[in-house]
Amino acid sequence: MTNIATDVTDLIGDTPLVRINRLSKGGAEIVAKVEAFNPASSVKDRIARSIVDAAEASGELKPGGTIIEATSGNTGVALSMVGAARGYKVVIVMPSSMSLERRVLIRAFGAELVLTDPKGGVTAAVAEAERIRDSRPGSIIASQFTNPANPAVHRRTTAEEILRDTDENVDIFIAGVGTGGTVSGVGAVLKELKPNVKVIAVQPAESPLLTGGEAGPHGIQGLGPNFVAQTYDPSVVDEVIDIETPLALETSRRAAAEEGLLVGISSGAALAAAIQVAQRPENEGKRIVVILPDTGERYLSTALFENLRD
Repeated sequence: MTNIATDVTDLIGDTPLVRINRLSKGGAEIVAKVEAFNPASSVKDRIARSIVDAAEASGELKPGGTIIEATSGNTGVALSMVGAARGYKVVIVMPSSMSLERRVLIRAFGAELVLTDPKGGVTAAVAEAERIRDSRPGSIIASQFTNPANPAVHRRTTAEEILRDTDENVDIFIAGVGTGGTVSGVGAVLKELKPNVKVIAVQPAESPLLTGGEAGPHGIQGLGPNFVAQTYDPSVVDEVIDIETPLALETSRRAAAEEGLLVGISSGAALAAAIQVAQRPENEGKRIVVILPDTGERYLSTALFENLRD
């Protein structure tokens, strides 16, 4: 029996779980879902395929059409990959503060890249994406921050994979929040099956919008846009943990040096939160599943590796 994918988008999902052995001295077990195993190396591959699938099915996206999106980076890379595989033009709009690797990867997949003033955050990028959409017939905006196909794919795939690979033995689920699709989609399914599961969201301490604070600059790329997305469902979240950028960076570096896991800055934030939760006495013997959204190779030019460059 042959086992050949129809195209690269068939390789998205079914990412592995791995135990965290050295970073945590707490009494709870930490298990990480390593989303860098997706073909474009991030969790955003899932929503890119889901959004395009939904747009194709509805007839909104037609052959030869153009996909436009405002993004902090990984969704842009993922949409560029999906667009290349399916023959669509792709235009990605993102703040110029995002990593060089993201920009190069988007262009490598053949997409057009438009950079906006980082002071405007993702909000400014969204406005520019809408302007481009209005000027290009046959184009759609992927709308990751509002599109129900975002949390839906996490309900359908990410959550089911976690339940399958843990034999439904999950006590606590932790994920960082950018669009909020991961924590909302996975959290909803886990709570439907296991009402006592605790769902924890992670946000940059410098931009605590999820808990009523004000947006502010931070260095955790992919988390904490300067607004709360419609795809974030606070009703499934039991707790929000604030992680400062320096701790996220330090934990990412430690993951590589102590666990052999080369992960990005947002992964460091999520892991830092998981370590804190694992140390709580009430969590002794429990299992924590944490999402690691992307690979550290996407940040070689950033502060994450500044002390390692010659």
